[in-house]
Amino acid sequence: MGHDLQLRAATAEDLDWIHELRHRVYAQELGQHAPNAAGRLRDGLDGDNVYLVAARDADRVGFISVTPPWTGRYALDKYLTRDELPLLTEDDVFEVRVLTVEPRHRTGAAAPLLMYAALRWIAARGGRRVVAMGRTDLLDMYLAAGLRPVGRTVRCGALTFEVLTADVSELTRVTTDRYRTLVERLRSAVDWRLDVPFAPGPDGCEHGGASFTAIGTDFRSLHRRNEVVAADVLDAWFPPAPGVRAALAEDPGWAARTSPPTGAEGLVAEIAAVRALPAETLVVGAGSSDLIFRAFGRWLTPESRVLLMDPGYGEYAHVTERVIGCRVDRFRLRREDGWRIDPARLSAAVGSGRYDLVVIVNPNNPTGRHAPAADLRSLIAAAPARTRWWIDEAYLGYVDPAESLAGLAATDPRVVVCTSLSKMYALSGMRAAYLVAEPDTAALLRRWTPPWPVSLPAQLAAVAALRDPAYYSGCWLRTGTLRRRLAAGLAGSHETVVVEESVANFLNVTLPAGGPSAAQVVAECRRHDVYLRDLSPLSPLYQGRTLRVAVKDTAENARIVAAFRAALHPLLPPRPATRLSVPEGATATGYAR
Repeated sequence: MGHDLQLRAATAEDLDWIHELRHRVYAQELGQHAPNAAGRLRDGLDGDNVYLVAARDADRVGFISVTPPWTGRYALDKYLTRDELPLLTEDDVFEVRVLTVEPRHRTGAAAPLLMYAALRWIAARGGRRVVAMGRTDLLDMYLAAGLRPVGRTVRCGALTFEVLTADVSELTRVTTDRYRTLVERLRSAVDWRLDVPFAPGPDGCEHGGASFTAIGTDFRSLHRRNEVVAADVLDAWFPPAPGVRAALAEDPGWAARTSPPTGAEGLVAEIAAVRALPAETLVVGAGSSDLIFRAFGRWLTPESRVLLMDPGYGEYAHVTERVIGCRVDRFRLRREDGWRIDPARLSAAVGSGRYDLVVIVNPNNPTGRHAPAADLRSLIAAAPARTRWWIDEAYLGYVDPAESLAGLAATDPRVVVCTSLSKMYALSGMRAAYLVAEPDTAALLRRWTPPWPVSLPAQLAAVAALRDPAYYSGCWLRTGTLRRRLAAGLAGSHETVVVEESVANFLNVTLPAGGPSAAQVVAECRRHDVYLRDLSPLSPLYQGRTLRVAVKDTAENARIVAAFRAALHPLLPPRPATRLSVPEGATATGYAR
């Protein structure tokens, strides 16, 4: 077949063909709808649907429709109420429908490629559940793909449909395991033009860090570190304190060859002194991910029920859902609330008593919002005794160390506070972190901690960093100034761009509806060696339009703004006549071109 079958998003020029093919197939061929004189079959969801098209140059082969959850309605609403099909009330359900292929191409690769393209598009927008109406005469095809009936059948004209659903993760597993050979064969026969990679990434949490791939993970081209702006990861823009650099430089040969203190005793003592915490409440690790995997692996089982904030840091969903297999629910944060936690709503959700663990990142990544310590204390006090709370304070230093719940965690067996030293102290490469828990909980985790959990260079660096609070306070203050200037520069790129500042070392940029996707802008910025983070896979609440930008120094921030403007303008539709409203906590500044 060759690389001549294109998979792409539909353009405005495709719509008339879509309406005409739909009429030929569903009105004239199958009798689902009555034929009409215009020979066109339109859909009430046409303004909200996303159509993916298979074509060979100007010859269109077939299409498939995806209705995302942010439209607020589905085709299934015409046949079933939300009480009859409650899964439609969830915020992460995408409806797939109207898989249609020209008759002469129905024995080719178009149909499976379109189904696969829809799955990849949905996954890239944070979709976690798919719902579909499958023709009963084609039911075996849908079942083989991993879809399962929900027990509802609907009739439309001469056709009968089974309502089907599946988790996106399960569909992805089926395609990569059961149909690996077929997918690879299809890959060799397609010109893939969608804004999502053809193949899923590795089975792990999708972090930022594509910028290091550009630098070179084999470390043979490290000079590229001076050319690439790594704003897709939240490493500090400033270097570690002078004392840290001196400690690492004093005798690097000795630090490299010498085994460190077995239990990082000196680092534990320094943390205890600086944070005014009993040493027996502390557990150290090689970064917060080390502590997350270690603690959750001891506490949770596939029968455990966990509540995560959505949007939230992806490591928690990965560990609880994919690694352990817990039953995970999501507490939806709302853009209209400025992405802040509503204490009353969260209290009601937790008050049911069904959760073994509630995870809160505070300030939250990626929304950048901080929940006051007083609100969290009240929530925890009112929560059922069986519920454990994991509070991740990786970015709290940007707010106020007095807002930490570490003191509560040291005495309350239901609360654990995890703190990374990476982001606040410019030690991401060192991998050092600690958690605070009441002594019995901490002792259990220490028993499951291998010797030498933190390297000697990391221990030296962390101790030196904790001994220089004045240096870091100045860096954190300067970060706020740089963030505000970066926000103004990005917001000034176009009047339809909305920039939401965080309280930490990053901000979020939301692109206009109907404009380019976040993935498209991120890809274009990489052409300028500027790397930003597409937040779309984290949550469908971002609608595929939001990206995160780490705060860098003045020169690199200027490169970010320049690359963003260069990437954005060619992709935007004609300028609208009116300005978008700006949510609370957002910045929007006009830019005269």
